[in-house]
Amino acid sequence: MEKASSILASVYGSREPVASATVATVFVYPIKSCRGISVPRACITPTGLRWDRQWLVVNSKGRAYTQRVERTLALVEIELPMDAFREDWEPNDISYMVIKAPQMEPLKIPLNRERAVIDDISVWEWSGSALDEGNEAFEWFTKYLGKPSHLVRFNTVSEIRAVDPDYAQGYKTAFSDGFPFLLASQGSFNSVNELLEEPLSVNRFRANIIVDGCDPFSEDLWKEIKINKLTFCGVKLCARCKVTCLLFLPLFDIITVRYYWCLLLDLNYHN
Repeated sequence: MEKASSILASVYGSREPVASATVATVFVYPIKSCRGISVPRACITPTGLRWDRQWLVVNSKGRAYTQRVERTLALVEIELPMDAFREDWEPNDISYMVIKAPQMEPLKIPLNRERAVIDDISVWEWSGSALDEGNEAFEWFTKYLGKPSHLVRFNTVSEIRAVDPDYAQGYKTAFSDGFPFLLASQGSFNSVNELLEEPLSVNRFRANIIVDGCDPFSEDLWKEIKINKLTFCGVKLCARCKVTCLLFLPLFDIITVRYYWCLLLDLNYHN
């Protein structure tokens, strides 16, 4: 696959081209609400970018933690083997996800092992089973967060988490808030930062695909987005929550009002 910086995205909102942009950055967030990884390439799966929001930290009742409540999750860094983002790569017995946080020893999670299935895992409206990453992960996150905490992985074998049918039907995601992909433009971020005393970095908004070269906020109107041979559908503007303002900045009494696109890969083009 080509590097993200060289992928030309031709964007269409009607029969005629209305805008074009270049994919500048691709982000993958393996553990929901933890730090993301900027990657040169990423493989597409039915639930989003490979490895994106595949893991979740939950409390003793199986309910998801997010930065909205557990702000220190923003300091948890994730490392995956660089080969993990190659199209033909599969994990072996020495493949690990490495998790790091301040004042904690690194935690290594094997990517290729059998896991116990646990029920009653929930995130927002969805509940179902997930794969437990074991006692070592339980002890690590329990110590870090100061309360019983499990690390679980989405159970792709038996579970389906459908997107909101009011916006799209027949699509699914893993542990993302609502849709498989999120897109925003660098120009929009730059315009927002002009209004702030302390600028926000682009990764605060936790989008998967950052494009550049288009007018600020023009992406708000995009309905069909073509990146190389892939076609994405813009189905819903996403209101970014207070996570953008947590931890590193003084807390604001407002919710960030920028929006960006929730995307779906149009399966009709690729079946």
